[in-house]
Amino acid sequence: MLSNRQLLVLQVIIDEFIHSAQPIGSRAISKKEEVSFSSATIRNEMADLEDLGYIEKTHSSSGRVPSEKGYRFYVDHLLSPFHLSSADLNVINHTFEKGMVEFEQVVQKSAKVLSDLTNYTSIILGPEVFETKLKKLQIISLSDHTAVAILVTNTGHVEHRSFSVPAQIQPTDLEKLVNILNDRLVDVPIIQLHEKLHTEVSDLLNTYTNNYDTAYQYLKAALFEEQPVKLYVGGKTNILMQPEFKDIEKIRSLYSIIEKEDKLADLLRSTSDGIKVSIGQENKIDAMQDCSLITATYTLGDRQMGTIALLGPKRMEYSRVISLINVLSNQLSRTFNSWY
Repeated sequence: MLSNRQLLVLQVIIDEFIHSAQPIGSRAISKKEEVSFSSATIRNEMADLEDLGYIEKTHSSSGRVPSEKGYRFYVDHLLSPFHLSSADLNVINHTFEKGMVEFEQVVQKSAKVLSDLTNYTSIILGPEVFETKLKKLQIISLSDHTAVAILVTNTGHVEHRSFSVPAQIQPTDLEKLVNILNDRLVDVPIIQLHEKLHTEVSDLLNTYTNNYDTAYQYLKAALFEEQPVKLYVGGKTNILMQPEFKDIEKIRSLYSIIEKEDKLADLLRSTSDGIKVSIGQENKIDAMQDCSLITATYTLGDRQMGTIALLGPKRMEYSRVISLINVLSNQLSRTFNSWY
């Protein structure tokens, strides 16, 4: 168990390193108003903290930097509640202003606001399309041979899909298809659409449309294929501004993970309720082991609908970031519940 002096020295080292990104020496600690003991005592406590694995000595300086163990202890035991400024709160509240009717629009703006306020990279996993229900379907002809399908879900998600229209399907058939689908498939969970198309809609298509086989196969391919992951990333280049990430190979590895949306979505999808902080090697993905990842979930009622995350250096401003993510995830939940 750490003594009160060791706790104070550890907190000062981590707080200072978070803001300066420079190793912290005993002289810098002794100048702090809250530190009343001598430089010799500080050096002794730093030596003990190093032996215990909470801080590390760098090769280029006599100062110390936090270890991953030190960061974990700091996050678990030394963080104080952070009161966001009125400016931060105003920016967040403005994101949820009236007039936005699509959840996708709110999520996109939230990702941008979070990255702008922190200078880190924000990642938001949108509501799983397969968990949502179809609210409305439109098929709009763009030309004789192309059209766009628009699927709107009860979560406000809007999916646009452009496709080629088989020559056998006439514009009048498209209109009939849309009317039949909207009549029979509204409020059906997306995951059940393929089954409903086969069991409840196929006979109607056979009765009211020409070229039934072509229309049926066309609908399966154009509308009910596997849904893409909905991942919204803000401030992807922010990581380049952090001194820890000047190594090109580190950047390349990290960017490759951000580009692999399915893998990143799987990571965020497994997040438990509440705020979670993963530091360094606690992250399951190798390319993220020089980073910290802070996540929170947003909900509809008592059901988890998505995840909001912030990716940055281990030298992250944890207290403020946790407060920002907490406020933003609560706002997303309130917005989601007010709509549905």
